[in-house]
Amino acid sequence: MNKDYVKLAMAPIGWTNDDMPDLGAENTFEQCVSEMALAGYTGSEVGNKYPKDPSVLKKYLDIRDIQICNQWFSSFLASQPFEQVEKDFRSQLSFLKAMGADVIGPSEQTRSCQGQLEVPIFSGKATFNSDEFRRLTDGMNKLGNIAREEGMKLAFHHHMGTAVQTMEETERFLNDTDPDKVYLLFDSGHFSFSGEDPVKALEKFISRVGHVHLKDMRDDVYAEVQKKNSSFLDAVRDGVFTVPGDGNVDFPSIFKILEDNNYKGWMVVEAEQDPAKANPFAYAKMARGYIRKHTGI
Repeated sequence: MNKDYVKLAMAPIGWTNDDMPDLGAENTFEQCVSEMALAGYTGSEVGNKYPKDPSVLKKYLDIRDIQICNQWFSSFLASQPFEQVEKDFRSQLSFLKAMGADVIGPSEQTRSCQGQLEVPIFSGKATFNSDEFRRLTDGMNKLGNIAREEGMKLAFHHHMGTAVQTMEETERFLNDTDPDKVYLLFDSGHFSFSGEDPVKALEKFISRVGHVHLKDMRDDVYAEVQKKNSSFLDAVRDGVFTVPGDGNVDFPSIFKILEDNNYKGWMVVEAEQDPAKANPFAYAKMARGYIRKHTGI
């Protein structure tokens, strides 16, 4: 891959889990970003322990040669007035611009079960009627236009437990949104967990991809998750996800598709695990070596 076009970041969720704060509660923000830098990453997404003041956060990151590349945004376009979502979106966009980021990553959270410990992830996912889906896509077009006017890119995050989880739902979403305003945040782990082939998904959607999450999945754990009809959070605790090269996702094929299509942007290693079982620094280094071997980055 071309090092001038593709940059590598690490998500803080391996150190501290925002949805389950007890996972990694002992790990500090400074430890997290220091170990990211030491492992060889130049970018980061934003975690709950990160300072909220851009001027404060920037000092911590600049000294480590790390920049913010993206941040999750919970949208409720199908269930809240657009004006409220827009207000929250503009606030987060302002923070990201101040941090020098160029991507914001919304995920539609209306009736999502991803954060509900007692709800099975496979049977409890959100589904939308036609009106709700239209509100989602119309609203995302508007948010995408706002981002573009601010010189940024909206990359929508398909996600387990939401109404845009499967390849079919993702395709419908992309067909109903403006390709000049709304991009896709491709996540190899979430397509895998949804029972899809992430390689085929990337081949299908590559023209819309604006941001990439590199998440591996352990097929043996996934089989147990299916058998137990687990919630998403229980699946994470059980270790369904891991870093690239430690699971069963075909990353060499994913890297080839990105390279062949001249992908420009960030690739973010994101693997939520229990840091007491999977030392985040060790796994960050493991992923860094694997990516260097297969991409030259």
